[in-house]
Amino acid sequence: MFKKNQREEEAYSLEENDASSEELRDTIIAQGVKVEGDFKSKGNIIVEGQVAGSIKTDNDLQIGERAKISASITAKNAHVAGEIQGNIKIKEKLELSETSKIYGDIEAKTLIINAGAIFNGKCSMADENAPVNLKTDKKLKKEENAGEEAED
Repeated sequence: MFKKNQREEEAYSLEENDASSEELRDTIIAQGVKVEGDFKSKGNIIVEGQVAGSIKTDNDLQIGERAKISASITAKNAHVAGEIQGNIKIKEKLELSETSKIYGDIEAKTLIINAGAIFNGKCSMADENAPVNLKTDKKLKKEENAGEEAED
């Protein structure tokens, strides 16, 4: 009684495929464009303009030479040639070109800083599975000296 015909079923399956492929398309914020707010994507993001707020993608991020970003950033990989004011969290590789200016903290598995890049902030590079030891050299030396004194 409520049987779908073959054309309706084909159209439905095409719509599903289009939706999933749209999620993975590249998003480009062109020069002269200003975006304010939280920007989320599952595909790659290319920024040549201005962004204020936050940027999050499950894939790669490319920041152009003339881009100005005032946002927290989360991505799988990133290549930065422009200016970022905000913290950056990259799951894999972050590359800062010679024209990049970073004012914020960086967390990345791999970091490449080319000569001429400006980076003012803290950097954390740790394997997700490795334990993080936050003790400084001075604290470690004090503990070693305390241990030696106890043995005497």
